[in-house]
Amino acid sequence: MHVFDVAVSVLNSPSGSEKVERTLAALELLDRGLLELPGNPSITTSESQPRSDVLPPDRPSRDPGLEYVPPHLVPRRGKCGTLASRVKHLHALVHIEATAVDLAWDIVARFGQHEAYRDVLPAEFYKEFVVVAADEARHYAALKARLEDLGGRYGDNVVHEGLWDSARRTKDRLEARLAVEHATHEARGLDVLPCTIQKFKKAGDVETANLLEGVIMPEEVSHCAAGVKWIKFLFAAAKGEAYADRPWARDARRFEGLGVECWFHSLVRENFDGALKPPFNKDAREKAGFSEAWYLPLVDAPSGRDEWIQ
Repeated sequence: MHVFDVAVSVLNSPSGSEKVERTLAALELLDRGLLELPGNPSITTSESQPRSDVLPPDRPSRDPGLEYVPPHLVPRRGKCGTLASRVKHLHALVHIEATAVDLAWDIVARFGQHEAYRDVLPAEFYKEFVVVAADEARHYAALKARLEDLGGRYGDNVVHEGLWDSARRTKDRLEARLAVEHATHEARGLDVLPCTIQKFKKAGDVETANLLEGVIMPEEVSHCAAGVKWIKFLFAAAKGEAYADRPWARDARRFEGLGVECWFHSLVRENFDGALKPPFNKDAREKAGFSEAWYLPLVDAPSGRDEWIQ
């Protein structure tokens, strides 16, 4: 089975449980060497052309019971001092992970077939994002199970599409997608998770706290690291003559001599409306290869649509 077929089948599935099942099955195929991946530099032009039957949808299918509202209309969730507050926090986390599954598969199918990137990306790119998708699928399943343990149900509360709005905005630029989704939103998740964990601990909900701290946090560090890794990869690749005419390479070369961090700053300022807000989880960000030089210059960026990531 080809990785693009899996990606689009997950994106087109409206069932969260089916997304999880198909994603974990793909990881098993990958581990057994049975998942077909692009990324061989010797492939012919015809083999690297996009297939119209496996192009990603503009918007992935989602559970039909979800009610969407603008981010600013999502009610406050409280401080986990009550069962109702903890359920609301878990519901939000479940939705974030559901979206993250789709985002991982979208980056595979969308940019693996994009004319500006498909002959640049190695097989390792696809392997890494299959693993990311599998991590997010397991997070979704574990958090959803915990939500149900506490009497909640995914779909009981309203949700927003803030993360997917960013995906739409970056649908034609892999470097921008990596910068905004994987090295801004994912990094913000690292910043807020410790506070969320402490809220659950203070409420006596050790099981949820342990899930967030022992399983989800370490794997989210690796997802942020993937964003940083592949931005660096594109920045280095931009120096090659083979890609000299690509828009992303021309853009990256503007920052030659200044460093990849400066390119990242430009990508975030152009594609993310809002400033980054401290406090930052410096230790987790550093584990992801994300030093202060990457993000501190963005703290003073103009304020905009970043309220929903708080």
